[in-house]
Amino acid sequence: MSHKLKIAGWITVGALAGALTTVSLQTVARGSLAPLPLEELQQLAAVFGMVKSDYVEPVDEKKLISDAISGMVSSLDPHSQYFDKKSFKEFREGTSGRFVGVGIEISQEDGLVKVVSPIEGSPAFRAGLKPNDLITKIDETLVKGLSLTEAVKRMRGEANTKVVLTIYRKDENRTFPVTITREEIKTQSVKAKVVEPGYAWIRLSQFQERTVEDFARKMSEIYQKEPHLKGLVLDLRNDPGGLLDAAVAISAAFLPDNVTVVSTNGQLAESKFTYKAAPEFYQRGNGPDPLKRLPAALKTVPLVVLVNEGSASASEIVAGALQDHKRAVILGSQTFGKGSVQTVRPLGPDTGLKLTTARYYTPSGKSIQAKGILPDVMVDETEEGNLFAALRTREADLEKHLASGQGAEVKDEAREKAREEARKKLEEEARKPPQERKIPEFGGDKDFQLAQALNQLKGRPVLISKTMVERKEEKKEN
Repeated sequence: MSHKLKIAGWITVGALAGALTTVSLQTVARGSLAPLPLEELQQLAAVFGMVKSDYVEPVDEKKLISDAISGMVSSLDPHSQYFDKKSFKEFREGTSGRFVGVGIEISQEDGLVKVVSPIEGSPAFRAGLKPNDLITKIDETLVKGLSLTEAVKRMRGEANTKVVLTIYRKDENRTFPVTITREEIKTQSVKAKVVEPGYAWIRLSQFQERTVEDFARKMSEIYQKEPHLKGLVLDLRNDPGGLLDAAVAISAAFLPDNVTVVSTNGQLAESKFTYKAAPEFYQRGNGPDPLKRLPAALKTVPLVVLVNEGSASASEIVAGALQDHKRAVILGSQTFGKGSVQTVRPLGPDTGLKLTTARYYTPSGKSIQAKGILPDVMVDETEEGNLFAALRTREADLEKHLASGQGAEVKDEAREKAREEARKKLEEEARKPPQERKIPEFGGDKDFQLAQALNQLKGRPVLISKTMVERKEEKKEN
C-alpha cells in the first residue's frame, strides 16, 4: 500500500559515477544518515566496468544499472520495489482504478477465461457479454494454455484499438466472435445490495482513488431503499489494500469525528504520524467531502466486518480501527499481516521507487506487520470448515518479510501439515464440476460467512470455527 504519491524531487540518473554523486549529495543534504561506504561503491563501479568490458556479449548499460537498482531494493523486503517505465505505468493504473481495456471481471475455468461480470457501461457490457461466458480466443490466440495475466495483457491495449474475443456461451451452446473497441475503463471497487429487509452488504475489493466516492454513492442508495437499516456487513475479504487516505476515509465514515484511525512510525520525521477521522486526513484536492452526504445513522448502525487471510494493508487498517474503537464486530479469519508503509517517489519522468518507510499501528498501538488483525469471532469459510486457508500466503510466509517490531516471533510447527491437508482437499475440489465446488461467490446465497455475519447482527447463534486458532508471527530464518 502507498501514501498518495509523494513528489520528492527529481533524481538525475546518468553514468554510474554521476548517479553515485547524486546519491552522495542527497545524503549530505539529509544530514541524518551515515557517510556512504566508498570502498563498497568502488567495488560496485569495478563490477560494472568488468561486466561491460569482459562479458561474453555486449550488455545494455541502462538495463544493467536498472537491474542493479532492482536487486538492491528487492533485497530489503517483499514490498519495496524499483519501477521501470512499464511497471511504473501499471502501478499508477492500479491505484487510480483506471486502465485501457474491454471492461470485464474475469476468472479461469477449465483453462479458459470466464467472464465473472462485465463492468457496467464498459465496451464489453455494451457488446452484450454476460456472466459465465467463456473466452476461447483473443484475436487469433487460443486462450487454452495462457495464464490469466497473459490473457489480461492481450485484452488490454491502446485506446480506440479493436480486439476480437471468441465467446462460448454455455446456456445457448454456441460459439461466436465479438469485436470490441478498447477504451479507458473505470473499475468498480465497491459493490452493495440489500440482502434482506433491514440488512445490507457492502463489499470493497480494493482501496483506489474512486473508492470513497463509490462507497458514499452506494451507501446513499442503500439508505434510500432501507431508511431504517438494522444492520450492515462491510466485506473486506480478499481486499489486498491500496491507498491509505481511502482507508482513513472509510474508517471515518463509521467512527466519531477526530478519533485516531491509524498511526505510523519509521526513521524519517515525516513517517511518524497519526491519522484521524477528519477530512484533512483523507481529502483529495479541494472538492466536496463525499462522506458529508452520508446519513448520520451510518455512525451508529450495527456493523460486522468480514475479513480473511486475503484482507491486507488498507483492509487491516479499517478492521483494526473499527475493532479498537469497538465500533464493529470483526468476523472471519486472521488477516494477511501487511502492516508496513510504502512511500512512492519519482526518480524521473517515468521511473520511480517504492520504499518501505514505516510500520502501521492500530489506535491501541498494536503493530499490524506480520501479525494481522485477529477477528473477534473466528468463522470458517464454509460450513464444512476452513478448507483452503492454509494454502493462502500471509505476510509472515514471505521471504525477507519485515518483523512486527513487537515481541518475539514463534514458529508454527503445524503449518506445513495443515498446508498438505489443504492441498489434497483442493485437488479433490478441482476434479468436481464448477457448480459443485465448495467456495461460493462472495455476497451470494451460499456465502456461509455472510450468513453468520447476519446471524451476529440479529443476535442469533453464530457457527464459530472449532479448529481455527490465532496464528503467531513466525520466526524469520537469517
